[in-house]
Amino acid sequence: MLHRLWRRGTDFLGCRYALLGGAMTWVSERNLVAAISNAGGFGVIACGAMEPDRLAEEIEATRALTDRPFGVNLILMHPRLDRLIDVCADFGTSHVVLAGGLPSRATLAKLKDGGARTLCFAPNRGIAARLVRAGADALILEGSEAGGHIGAVSTLVLAQEILPAVTDVPVFIAGGIGHGEAIAAFLRMGASGCQLGTRFACAEESIAHPAFKQAFLRASARDAVPSAQIDPAFKVIPVRALANAATRRFAETQVEVIGRYRRGELDHEAASLEIEHFWAGALRRAVIEGDVEGGSLMAGQSVGLVTAVEPCATIVQDLVAQASAACARALPPAAR
Repeated sequence: MLHRLWRRGTDFLGCRYALLGGAMTWVSERNLVAAISNAGGFGVIACGAMEPDRLAEEIEATRALTDRPFGVNLILMHPRLDRLIDVCADFGTSHVVLAGGLPSRATLAKLKDGGARTLCFAPNRGIAARLVRAGADALILEGSEAGGHIGAVSTLVLAQEILPAVTDVPVFIAGGIGHGEAIAAFLRMGASGCQLGTRFACAEESIAHPAFKQAFLRASARDAVPSAQIDPAFKVIPVRALANAATRRFAETQVEVIGRYRRGELDHEAASLEIEHFWAGALRRAVIEGDVEGGSLMAGQSVGLVTAVEPCATIVQDLVAQASAACARALPPAAR
C-alpha cells in the first residue's frame, strides 16, 4: 500500500522512496546527498551562497558518488541565480528546488528549458495555486516545525489547507517529520511524499561536526525554538534552532543595539544591520567547527526523534518500515 500511496512522488523524483533530503547549508553536500540517494531516497544539494564554479564542482563530485537521481536547491535571492541555473542545465540536473521567495515565470521557464523539473515552497493555498499557474512542476509545504528559516503556519494546517485544493502537481510535506507514522498519515491525506532534514543531519555520512551531532542527540523538541524578535520596528526573520548561548546573546544584542538607536547613537539602518549581521558565519561555526554554544544549531522540532548517529540506509529503511506498518494498520482487517 505504501508504494501505491507515494507512486506519484517516486515517479516524479525517479527514486525508490519519495523521501527528499531537506537542503541544509554546509550539511547537504556531496557525501550526504549521495548517501540519501543511494539509500533509495532523493538527496538535494544545498547551493546556498555557492558561486557557479563551486556548484559545478559539487554536482560533479556528487555524481562520482552516486548514479541515482538527486537535485539542487537554489536560493532565489542569490545574485548570480541565472548563472547557477546555467550550471544546472550544463550538468543535466533533473530537479531543482527553489527557495527563499517566489520564482518568476521566467525563472521557472529557464529551468524547464534546461531540462529540470522544478519544486517550489508554498506557504499558503493562494500562493500554491499561483505557483502551479506559473509552471511549478511540484510543491513543497514546509510548516513552522522545520529547522532554519520558517513560516508561521504548522505542517498539519498547511497540509489540510492545500492538499485538498492542489491536485494538478505532486505535493511533498516537510517540517517536523521524523517518523514513518507521520509520513504514512500525510500520504493518506494526499501527499506524494515527504521531505526530512533534521533526521538526516545526524547521519553517519553527514560531515557535521561530532559536537553538532551530539547537541542534536541531547535535544528535545522543546529545545528547537524560533529566534526572538525584541522590537517590531526591527524585523528578525524567524529561524528555528536549538537554544544555546548564542541565542541568548542575540536577544541581549537586540536590546543593546535598539537602546543605542533610541538614544540617537545609531540610525535605523545601522541598527538593523548590526542585528542582521549577528548570525553571520554562525551556521558554519556550529556545523563545521563544532562551536555549539557560539554557533547556530538550526534544527526542526523533530530533533527529539533523533536518537542515534546512523547510516542513511538505516534511517531510510526505518522510515519506510514504520510507514509501511502504519499503512497496514490503516487497512480493514479483511484486507490485511
